[in-house]
Amino acid sequence: MLEVLYEDNHLIAINKKTSDIVQGDKTGDTPLSEKVGLYLKEKYNKPGNVFVGVTHRIDRPTSGVLIFARTSKSLARMNEMFKSKTNLKKVYWALVQNKPSKDKGRLVNYLRKDTKKNKSFDCEPRANGAKEAILDYSIIAKSDKYFLLEIDLITGRHHQIRAQLSKISCPIKGDLKYGFARSNPDAGISLHARKIEFLHPVKKELIVIEAPVPKDALWNYFEKNV
Repeated sequence: MLEVLYEDNHLIAINKKTSDIVQGDKTGDTPLSEKVGLYLKEKYNKPGNVFVGVTHRIDRPTSGVLIFARTSKSLARMNEMFKSKTNLKKVYWALVQNKPSKDKGRLVNYLRKDTKKNKSFDCEPRANGAKEAILDYSIIAKSDKYFLLEIDLITGRHHQIRAQLSKISCPIKGDLKYGFARSNPDAGISLHARKIEFLHPVKKELIVIEAPVPKDALWNYFEKNV
């Protein structure tokens, strides 16, 4: 069942679950792009195929706001917005067990993607394939064992948040690939695309979309105590 967060004639935003994939891959699982198309087809009783364009992506084990385009015009404009980072702000929440050395700060690293391992590694600026990765973070809540970080993503690199937090010895809860000790029960990681703010590609008005956290006791605790 899709959790629709926003919908108009140009865009549709859903709250992605950790088990969902955005586009088809080798697993053969039904991607969200197809599920959204079926939802629109049934809701509006549309004959034939329904246009659904992927404007951006979220890692499979990550949850949160995901926007699809309903027209080719809005797809092209949203793709450009996500690429240029103009008129766009993405905010993530991450649960970590280790407290960062500072309550808030900016992380700047150079990351290199290893396609075979599907992982990004910290590297020297001049290394082959190196790309600058920048994010701002702040601790906004804590429990007995975990800290909730709010992250303002400045750049958009492959596995950026996961790699950069791992680099400061704060791997995300459940993220075995980047150094956390145990997996989460749902095989996802505790990284949530909490909010996206952007200028609507057609209406030219500010749109703010916020995604409720996953239905999980720890996430629910933090959402209530921020």
